[in-house]
Parts: sequence; C-alpha cells; structure tokens
Amino acid sequence: MSENEHEAKMARPRMAAGALFFDEADRVLLVEPSYKDYRDIPGGYVEEGESPRQACVREVQEELGIAPHIGRLLVVDWAPHPGEGDKVLYLFDGGRLSADDCRQIALQADELRGYDFHNADQVADLTIPRLARRIVAAIQARAADQTIYLEHGGLPAMG
Repeated sequence: MSENEHEAKMARPRMAAGALFFDEADRVLLVEPSYKDYRDIPGGYVEEGESPRQACVREVQEELGIAPHIGRLLVVDWAPHPGEGDKVLYLFDGGRLSADDCRQIALQADELRGYDFHNADQVADLTIPRLARRIVAAIQARAADQTIYLEHGGLPAMG
C-alpha cells in the first residue's frame, strides 16, 4: 500500500469538548441552545491547533461568560454521526458552581436561551439518548474518580 493510500484510510474525526458543572445539590447544568430542540452541555468543537481541554475552556467562556477551573477528563466518547462522520467527544469536570458563580453567568445570547441544573435521573427526558448516556456516564465517572471510554455514549462490548 502506498503512503497516499494509507493516509487516505486514516480517520480524521471532528473533535468536541464540553464540561459538566454541578450546583450545591450535585445537580448537573444543562444549557438550552436556541438552535436545538433539546438540552446540551456547555462546549463545542475543537479548533485547529487547540487541545480538547483548551477548546472546553474557550467554549465555556464564550457560552457562559465565566472562566471556572476545568478539571480532569471524565469521558471520551467515539460517536460517529451519519451526516458529520467520525467524532471524538471529550467531557471534562467543571466542578461545583456556587450561587455567586451562577450570578456571574452571562449567556451567549445568539446561541443560548437559558440554563438550569437537573438531577441525573432527569437528563434522559431533556436531551438526546446518546448525550444522556454520556452525561450519566460522566456523572458516574466523577463519583468514582475514574475516566471512562465510551462508544455511541455507552460502554463498548468487550470480547
């Protein structure tokens, strides 16, 4: 196989990164995008030359107007999309936001209508199934002090 043929077979996934934030009651923050009919997490696509963590920090600042410490990686999810191709999604621990932190949130008006905190058992009713699985897995990873690898938002079959 020539080098060009080999290179043509290499995956070129889109990458995105986001953060999970929690309130004092350990509920997770979900945003309400104006361009989607479901809730999402703060985050977005990684730009050229940017690490997933840097993208997460930038997206949180752009979308929420705050710059809290972004902690450790909770989940990596291989999540190809029929219309967009291969995707690798990173979800980081944004930690706990105090009431004062929340008062400082200034939503990116052209993208977000609102935000709220939700219990983990409410997530499946508020967002798409694959994202709901990813969020719940990240909540579990945070509680267990682990990092979890997912495929399509779920644990891959091992065998």
